[in-house]
Amino acid sequence: MKLRHPHLLTLPNMLTMFRIVLVPILVATFYLPFKGANLVAAGMFAVGAITDWLDGWIARRFGQTSAFGAFLDPVADKLTVTVTLFLLVQADPSPLMAVICAIIVGREITISALREWMAEIGERSKVKVAGLGKIKTIVQMVAIVILLWRQPGFDFHVMVGVKFYELGQWMLGTAAVLTIWSGVIYLRAAWPIIRDRKN
Repeated sequence: MKLRHPHLLTLPNMLTMFRIVLVPILVATFYLPFKGANLVAAGMFAVGAITDWLDGWIARRFGQTSAFGAFLDPVADKLTVTVTLFLLVQADPSPLMAVICAIIVGREITISALREWMAEIGERSKVKVAGLGKIKTIVQMVAIVILLWRQPGFDFHVMVGVKFYELGQWMLGTAAVLTIWSGVIYLRAAWPIIRDRKN
């Protein structure tokens, strides 16, 4: 049987779909009662983060970009990060962790809605991903891997007065600050259009 839209099954799109399929497997692994489950979960998240970069690079390098990929890629990103942040809050139900994760998730929802609205009125280019957003993503991904990787009794000091898990917390907090900063930049870029009554 022939596929009606074979172009959808490009390598970048398959990598993106792989990241989506990986999410429930990561969740199940995180809760499985075997030694090192959190290390496997951290490794799975790291693999997902690497394929996130890889699918974009392949799509641009070999001209395999598509509307389907442009839609699916941010869905995979936000689904993976949001679900994993829920796992981290459940594992460490502290007010600090809850606030940091709420800021990150809240910003993602807000900016996603903004981009969708801007696309509807033909102004999507004004809220395209900026350099600061990419830096935020890198810091956030590394922080999540560290927070997933931490084992009881393995929280060694990475520097004087700072343990491995605390480094992850600091990095996730930094990602939250960058999240707010980049969100403000997007909103400022879109504000002239938002306040225009004609729109």
